[in-house]
Amino acid sequence: MNPKLSRRVNEMTTSATLAMAAKARELKEQGKNIIGLSLGEPDFTIPEFVKEAAIEAIKQDYHSYSPVDGYGDLKKAIITKFKRDNNLDYKPSQIVVSTGAKQSLANLAQVLLNEGDEVLLPAPYWVSYADISLLSGGIPVEIPAKIETDFKITPEALEAAITPKTKMMIYSSPCNPSGSVYSKEELRALADVLVKYPDIIVVSDEIYEHINFVGEHVSMAAFEDMYDRTVTVNGVSKAYSMTGWRIGYIGAPEYIAKACNKMQGQITSGANCIAQRATIVALENPPSKIQYMIDAFKERRKLILELLAAIPGFKTNEPEGAFYVFPDISYYFGKTLKGKTINTAEDFAMFLLEEAGVATVTGEAFGDDNCIRISYAASESDIKEAMRRIKEALS
Repeated sequence: MNPKLSRRVNEMTTSATLAMAAKARELKEQGKNIIGLSLGEPDFTIPEFVKEAAIEAIKQDYHSYSPVDGYGDLKKAIITKFKRDNNLDYKPSQIVVSTGAKQSLANLAQVLLNEGDEVLLPAPYWVSYADISLLSGGIPVEIPAKIETDFKITPEALEAAITPKTKMMIYSSPCNPSGSVYSKEELRALADVLVKYPDIIVVSDEIYEHINFVGEHVSMAAFEDMYDRTVTVNGVSKAYSMTGWRIGYIGAPEYIAKACNKMQGQITSGANCIAQRATIVALENPPSKIQYMIDAFKERRKLILELLAAIPGFKTNEPEGAFYVFPDISYYFGKTLKGKTINTAEDFAMFLLEEAGVATVTGEAFGDDNCIRISYAASESDIKEAMRRIKEALS
């Protein structure tokens, strides 16, 4: 705590995923062989048709400030994508393009939350939801779900968490970190609770939409009685392997979109112009153009689950989407491994980093103290070697 810094930054936690990645890089720089399974970053190269679109934009001399809420023709591509993939109808005035889906989420918290407003977070949840809410004056309220229910909350648990102070709910499906996917019936059951509380805004984070191994993806906003109070967040980082291009977007009620545009105009202005031009082409092409990546992730999921099943003390379920497994490793709590006592999931993750040379992320950062997150957005050879090292370190 540095008294010269603001209270908000002193009280903010560091992103656990980025902290572990930094620690892994530090050890690599010291000459240690580290396999990184901490970041949610596909190891595929960007599709050629996206690269070509970016090169063409440079040739056409795109270089000026872009509109704060995104180019008009990119908005048109987003609207077409929402209709094609999600059966959602939006107007240009309901779309805001941002510097990544993370900025989209931050914009929403800033424009919707006041001091003391409660934000429901079905747990486990993505690490930044809580701090983004806190930074905007909100109070995160976790709704725990365990591995036995595939990390999905029930309508009863949702209703029990709602209070007169509840302003927002943020969830992801497919979920980071658990890989859980809410079916249409499961989402409808949650919507049946939410319709009774019309002041609650739902933020549906759908960044892993296409990395889905069970079939149909369902958007909360597709339910007619939830459309006017749901914000759909998406982007091109995961499905198109465009993490560093930093393009996210929302489809929202018009008053929320206008507020986000106003907020963004004072913070970052418009997103990168070349990345926006490339995103137009990415979204105009059908999802079948990236199916090869989804198929590879499905094979990697099968591989890592088979290898984890051979390691004592790892309790896993079968994730239905994204590219993570979220095993319960509480079996090791209270045990001493190579002279190190394991009391928490963070202790266990650090043990794997230091003793096995494998970077994972503690589940505490995601709202579950018994788990760790392992990304399989890595090559099959890295996955095999990482699981071999973990098994050896724990034997």
